[in-house]
Amino acid sequence: METGGSLVQAIRKPTLTPKAIIHQKFGSKASYTVEEVEEPTQNGCPGLAILQKGPCLYRCSLELPDFTVVSGSFKKKKDAEQSAAQIALEKLGINLSSDNPTAEEAWRELIARVKYIFSNEFLSALHPLSSHFKAALRRVGDLNASVPASVIAICDGKLNNLCKIINPTVESHPLLVLSYIMRAAAGLPELVVSAEGQLSIWRKDPYPPNVIESSISQQSDVAESITTTAIYIPCSPEKAVEPVILNISSTGYYLDVIGQILGLSDANMVLISRTIGKASSETRLYFAAPKSYPLDMSSDLLNAKVVPFGGPLNAKASSLCGQDIYGDSILASIGYTWKGQDIFHEDVTLQSYYRMLISKIPSGVYKLSREAILAAELPLTFTTKTNWKGSFPREILSSFCRQYRLLEPVFCVSSIPLKASSELSRSNNKPEVSESAEQEREYANENESVDVDPKLAVLGSSFTCEVKIYAKCQDLILECAPDVLYKKQNDAVQSASLKVLSWLNAYLKDTYMSLEKEKQLANVFDIKFYRQIFFKEVVKCLSVCNCQHNETLGGKEPELNGVVENDASYINIEGTDSGLCPSNGSLLCVCYSVSLVTKGELQKELLESIEEFEFEMGTGAVIPCLEAVVSQMSVGQSACFYTELPPEDLVLAAAKDLANALAFLTSPCCLEYSIILLQVTEPPEDRMEQALFNPPLSKQRVEYAVQHIKEFCATSLVDFGCGSGSLLESLLEYPTSLETIAGVDISQKSLSRAAKVLHSKLVMKSDFDAPCRSIKSAILFDGSITDFDSRLCEFDLATCLEASELGKPIQELLSTTIKMRLDNRSRSMNNTTIFYRWKSI
Repeated sequence: METGGSLVQAIRKPTLTPKAIIHQKFGSKASYTVEEVEEPTQNGCPGLAILQKGPCLYRCSLELPDFTVVSGSFKKKKDAEQSAAQIALEKLGINLSSDNPTAEEAWRELIARVKYIFSNEFLSALHPLSSHFKAALRRVGDLNASVPASVIAICDGKLNNLCKIINPTVESHPLLVLSYIMRAAAGLPELVVSAEGQLSIWRKDPYPPNVIESSISQQSDVAESITTTAIYIPCSPEKAVEPVILNISSTGYYLDVIGQILGLSDANMVLISRTIGKASSETRLYFAAPKSYPLDMSSDLLNAKVVPFGGPLNAKASSLCGQDIYGDSILASIGYTWKGQDIFHEDVTLQSYYRMLISKIPSGVYKLSREAILAAELPLTFTTKTNWKGSFPREILSSFCRQYRLLEPVFCVSSIPLKASSELSRSNNKPEVSESAEQEREYANENESVDVDPKLAVLGSSFTCEVKIYAKCQDLILECAPDVLYKKQNDAVQSASLKVLSWLNAYLKDTYMSLEKEKQLANVFDIKFYRQIFFKEVVKCLSVCNCQHNETLGGKEPELNGVVENDASYINIEGTDSGLCPSNGSLLCVCYSVSLVTKGELQKELLESIEEFEFEMGTGAVIPCLEAVVSQMSVGQSACFYTELPPEDLVLAAAKDLANALAFLTSPCCLEYSIILLQVTEPPEDRMEQALFNPPLSKQRVEYAVQHIKEFCATSLVDFGCGSGSLLESLLEYPTSLETIAGVDISQKSLSRAAKVLHSKLVMKSDFDAPCRSIKSAILFDGSITDFDSRLCEFDLATCLEASELGKPIQELLSTTIKMRLDNRSRSMNNTTIFYRWKSI
């Protein structure tokens, strides 16, 4: 673990993309046309006529007033568009790196932007900020449209981008934008006015009456008043969070109403936070600036500083939005959007507030994705894509990064060739990992941002994944590099993401742990993190979100302290034992409910219930006490048990009736869980095999076959029931005397996969020093071992792996299928048979 440092020491200025520069210069005159391109693909294997569809590619044509350019082929439409724009810029002689404005140029553009915002033309534009001006003009006697500078800062994206070019630290200090806006307004004394010590701006001259009338008439008729629910978050930790009602009249400005609740006369000193949740959301925090808030109005543009508030920090509110909030605040979802000029609003309830709170940690995000706040837990391991329920680890990690204003996580997948991974797994006493190349490339085709060496991925490899997380200023925060090998890229990426999430859960539970424990925790999850940067970007924003579930399992009495997992006297299980019991790896389906119960079970309040809830046993996908109880049940049985209360935030986030839940929490109470085990699905055979055999039996069979095939010195081989070609693929990895190999299978889908794998290896063998040069052709046949096929009569060897389901002895079937008489050198072991022809019948 590192305690400091960064990957990129210098803070880089934001750069414009080629498409953005084309838009700046040509606007609507630039026309992009994207078309799908069909690339010719070779047949998967010389002996099999199955159509093979190549990847979907796109080409973009960019038409400008004087010329048209066409891009190359790309997997993503946006890449094709950017490529076309880049070609156009090169043709125009524009250097992308030198075309970005300097800080001085950005400052001049900022002043021009503020001037345009207060013009008559802008008032009639379809823009969220112009809707704020129109709302301000509805005030009685306000013809100058006085609005808070914070509204201009949050509504105008162009203005924000210019401020970031002037001073990149704006990203981490959003209030700096206010300083630049007020400075720009001070540079336009002939147009706008701002009072000293105030954070609002208005036009020096009133808007013309005809402009006001035409602009306001664009908005549809609104009701006499709008009523919406918001949340009042007091600064004092002793005071409770409570709902408030915002009543906005048709002639009023909603920010004036919010300002009055905050103790202000109007909206002029209201400050507004970033959005909370999705970027398109209008959920924000509103708080009051001090009566006299001195901004940094010095002439030093690059070194502007945020002036300290001097007031108390609101820890509850700050943890929600990731920026410092001072004094009392209001959480509301209201504002103007690009979708229309009418005001948008929706209620923010206490339950939604607590759900926002628990979503600040990874386990909370997972709980919400499963709608099982009091039962689900973020699993400890990623087993299979099929058995995973809820949001996937990679999605949760990306969501976590967005919440804390970090860059999207970077995944770097390393591909290890089959032979190398086998040797490595043996040296580490781990199961060998290999699978068909088609399955391994499945994730890369769906997630093109993962960086993989295409040559190695084609050959059939195992994978590892490294995850890195950066701050917006491009400082490296943490990295995770597990040395575990996986069969699929998807498993490697998801498992690495889960390691990071598990470490985050453990670390954020106890941010003040000792350095020794900190190092130990980092080693367990293969984490290297930079402590100072991590505290600055993440821990600082997480003042009150400690929503880890209490793992105490109680009995019938609510005041139990010990964790009791095996003593049945503490658990009431009812119903006949059906004999169908869960085991690790089983997929369980349960019906459960969770209720608040007062001491003595005098009163009960239902919090959460799900009729069909699935989870995998043994992965930590539910709270420990629930899994401990279910492990003692069989299908059809029901159980009831009690636990101590988890953190209050979890209870209130799950509560269906918040008022009743709050009333219960004022007296001693506990949680009652009622469960019915509905179904148990045993894990697939391949997973059971992998757990019981090392290497798996399927791998042992292939190795047995290859070992004895080398002894026969034959030149041709046919594999009956070849499936996706596991044996034929392995024969290309070892030196043998074989020149021709063939496969027979009844499944077209399996033959298609085998064709792709074999074709890839035969094509790539010339690029690698592989021991398969003696094999000149691979042929696949659509057929069955039970049907005669004259094309198979001249093969020296015949193999049949895992075909025990056939009704007749394999010797009898082969004598019918290929008229082959077998000699005593044939081999058979563990459902694997190799036959040697010495004379045709």
